Amino acid sequence: MVSNGDEESSNRVQQSETSKSSGLPFLRYNSPLVQVILIGVVCFCCSGMFNALSGMGGGGQLNHTASNNSLTALYTTFSIFGILGGAIYNILGPHLTLLAGCSTYVLYTSSLLYYNHHHHQAFPILSGALLGVGAGLLWAAQGAIMTSYPPANRKGTYISIFWSIFNMGGVIGGLIPLIMNYHRSEAASVNDGTYIGFMCFMTVGTLLSLAILPACKVVRDDGSRCSSMVYSDVSTECVEVRRLFSNWKVLLMVPAAWSSNFFYPYQFNDVNGALFNLRTRGFNSVFYWGAQMLGSVGIGYVMDFSFERRRVRGLLGVVVVAVLGTVIWGGALANQFRYNSNDFPEKLDFKHSGFVGPFVLYFSFGLLDAMFQSLVYWVIGALADDSQILSRYSGLFKGIQSAGIAVAWQVDEHNVGLMSQLIVNWVLTTISYPLLFVLVMLAVKDE
Repeated sequence: MVSNGDEESSNRVQQSETSKSSGLPFLRYNSPLVQVILIGVVCFCCSGMFNALSGMGGGGQLNHTASNNSLTALYTTFSIFGILGGAIYNILGPHLTLLAGCSTYVLYTSSLLYYNHHHHQAFPILSGALLGVGAGLLWAAQGAIMTSYPPANRKGTYISIFWSIFNMGGVIGGLIPLIMNYHRSEAASVNDGTYIGFMCFMTVGTLLSLAILPACKVVRDDGSRCSSMVYSDVSTECVEVRRLFSNWKVLLMVPAAWSSNFFYPYQFNDVNGALFNLRTRGFNSVFYWGAQMLGSVGIGYVMDFSFERRRVRGLLGVVVVAVLGTVIWGGALANQFRYNSNDFPEKLDFKHSGFVGPFVLYFSFGLLDAMFQSLVYWVIGALADDSQILSRYSGLFKGIQSAGIAVAWQVDEHNVGLMSQLIVNWVLTTISYPLLFVLVMLAVKDE
């Protein structure tokens, strides 16, 4: 008689031999790499396009009020459903979770199209709140997939692959307003075709989300599965989510989570939106999200290949991001001395001589954002190896992150001084570095 353990071991060996006999085992549909690529493409179509739209400043609107209020509603509900999203993902699985989440991106963009013709804020604000629910579901699922599916020694590489594909959405999304509004150098809201283009991409991403496999069906090259459990239940998830708030590892990540998107309103509205005209904002958006691709690849290399010991790689990653962040925010301070909330300079065009300096700063913001968030995701992935545990960690990270940016949008909406916003952003990110360093030192194991 063969025991369950022997049978499981035999199955693993058989799966491993099967994958090795294939010419390209890493391109198996149920391989971690293919699944990470698929979730990257889904986020490319949905979140990537949303980022390009937000990165233009005011969601492409000349008046930022409706966009700021809708984004506040978005990130308020996102902060709740980000925390609950991991539990919902564990109960429903990837198909329903991702389908529900992705569809709200289409709705939100359609509300901005509506606002182009009827300047009523109710629809954008309501759709923003619904998008917060959907984004919480999408990013909890994405976090679970990106941190738990890859093998332990290549999580940085897989995160950089995801981040590059995802941010290609921002690059292409930035090209849409640039092309559609190229001959409109004056300040204006984007035209209808821009929003329709975004909606087409988001619809494709919604349908593609059905191709994502649950963790129990994803097989690594060594034959191991990403999770032995198929679905969880409500009572279990309620208990596990409550435990997160007393987990010291999670508490050390709170400042990093809060600050990791807090700077978006300042960067999007008060740098890109304030200093550049419409077509140049689209031009800048292309390079901002392109910089994110470079940043994710760079930090991915550091986190996987710089040293043999995993803990040392993690500590080095924190130091690299901390030094780079200090330099870039120092450059932002120098740039901020040039203008304030009551004295904006003339809008720059990419053909103007004074364009280069502010453009390099905005490009650097994108570089730092990707490196910072990729670092945090690597740390999360190093804390566990199970999809259900990591979906909860990722969901809580996104929930706290969203609470932070919800506050940040209202800070910007209430015309808080730009220098004050810059200093707060700089201080918040700086506080997170030593705490991440301690977390890596105490919780990340070399094996």
